[in-house]
Amino acid sequence: MRKVLYNQFGDESVLEIAEQAVPGIEKDQLLIRVKAVSINPLDWKVYGGEMKLMSGSKFPKSVGIDFSGIVDQTGSAVTRFKAGDAVIGLLDVFKGGALADYVVVKANDIAPKPANIPFEHAAALPVTGLSALQISDELAAVGPNQNVLINGATGGIGLFAVQIAKKRGARVTAVVSTNGVAAAKKWGADTVVDYTKQPISQLNQRFDAVIDLSTKLSFKDAKSLMNRKAVFVSTLPSPLTLIYSFLNNLFSGQKYKVLILKPTVERFMTLTNLAEGDLQIVLDKTYSLTNVKEAYGESRRDKRIGKSVILLD
Repeated sequence: MRKVLYNQFGDESVLEIAEQAVPGIEKDQLLIRVKAVSINPLDWKVYGGEMKLMSGSKFPKSVGIDFSGIVDQTGSAVTRFKAGDAVIGLLDVFKGGALADYVVVKANDIAPKPANIPFEHAAALPVTGLSALQISDELAAVGPNQNVLINGATGGIGLFAVQIAKKRGARVTAVVSTNGVAAAKKWGADTVVDYTKQPISQLNQRFDAVIDLSTKLSFKDAKSLMNRKAVFVSTLPSPLTLIYSFLNNLFSGQKYKVLILKPTVERFMTLTNLAEGDLQIVLDKTYSLTNVKEAYGESRRDKRIGKSVILLD
């Protein structure tokens, strides 16, 4: 089978397609034939060496976190799925490995693919959709009539964060580039701010939750946008931010939360139910596996609306 590997940190030029044997499974595992894999910014942060403390420095390493595919084999102890089932899933966010013809997972790593969407759209759901759910329902605890600011609202997580916050009854202000204004309005944002024309530091409104998906808004700068007991959510975990947020939350009414994705079966089912309803999934571009370097290079450099996906068929 084909699998994308790299033997040193660097840009997308370090990525290689290698031939490997199809892995075997244990009794509590499943073998999935991969159909599509989503591209996430965390991918290039890991293979670029920015996350060494989490990913380690032992090579070779693999790429790709979330995927869609078909169950090929099940271990004797697996009861929730059977061969032929269409599924979505994700692997360890710092180890990857989804960019391969086959992956080995446990039952809690996957969920049934929403029947009404194709495999390429389904692959775009797990990481960003589960992240948006965890941010909205746990970290920011978004609820009715709350004022929520989402900075970087047209990226992968933003695509779902805007829609889910609206479903929770919040009033959403989306901060985007000029190219993202129409999309943010389509997804339901009540107010859309084009940061190229109006810096968010000039906003007069104060928010109950400030969600930074751009990784460019610091907690220090966000404080002026927050109510006295508001929450700031960052999607950029590091040892320093985790320590700082812990200490801040001991003494300040303005809380600092950091997203560390923790998938659960319940959250997976909530996401698939949303996808079977009216949740919009936007793909910017699809690529073949042979164009993996181009796929990551363009995704890393370009500001995109929604998600990009690599197809393995």
